[in-house]
Amino acid sequence: MSISTAEAHVMEVLWQGSPQSADDIAQHLQATQAWKPPTVKTLISRLLAKGAIAAEPDGRRYLYSPLLSREDWLAAQSQDFVDRWFGGHLAPLVSHFAAHRQLKPADVLALKKLLKDLDRG
Repeated sequence: MSISTAEAHVMEVLWQGSPQSADDIAQHLQATQAWKPPTVKTLISRLLAKGAIAAEPDGRRYLYSPLLSREDWLAAQSQDFVDRWFGGHLAPLVSHFAAHRQLKPADVLALKKLLKDLDRG
């Protein structure tokens, strides 16, 4: 499921707590985005059409909840990133970060532990 960056902001609000109304979502997003309520409602409509969220009637309004979990979305985004930029291989990704960003000793230890655990598995 393809979710735009703007739609992901709406999903983040819902992943933090749901169900929420469109007005609740818009209010949460005012702190980080300069979006008017109609923009938020458009993003909600797109997410509904994609099947990423569900709507339940609550009087004269709807309450929205995520159908797509954050974990599933992150897994798909991560896999897409590695596939697109590193040919589906993790070693070039780690090499890129090591070459362009100073890895902290704790990061190196965590990577070594991960590799050791994977080797045992």
